[in-house]
Amino acid sequence: MDEVREMTEVVMERFRMAANGVRQEIGPEDRELLAYYESLVASDYDRCHPGDSFEAMKLRARFSKEDQGLLNEWMALAAARAAKLPRGRRAAKVDQAAA
Repeated sequence: MDEVREMTEVVMERFRMAANGVRQEIGPEDRELLAYYESLVASDYDRCHPGDSFEAMKLRARFSKEDQGLLNEWMALAAARAAKLPRGRRAAKVDQAAA
């Protein structure tokens, strides 16, 4: 019985529970950095997907594996774009996105 409890505790640490079930976080944990990354790609996503929005896709990603994959790809693009910016400019943009 103790083994089952220990296994359950280990498994539960790997996932974050949300109201809709098991959810995997996509993107950086820092909220300011996440907002910055989203600001780097949201307008491009909206332009590439007429009739859809980045915010709507983020909401759908809570339930859809396809949208989770799409969000993951866009966040990877945002991280690549952020890495190309000079360090001082990157910090200013993070502060601006958080405001």
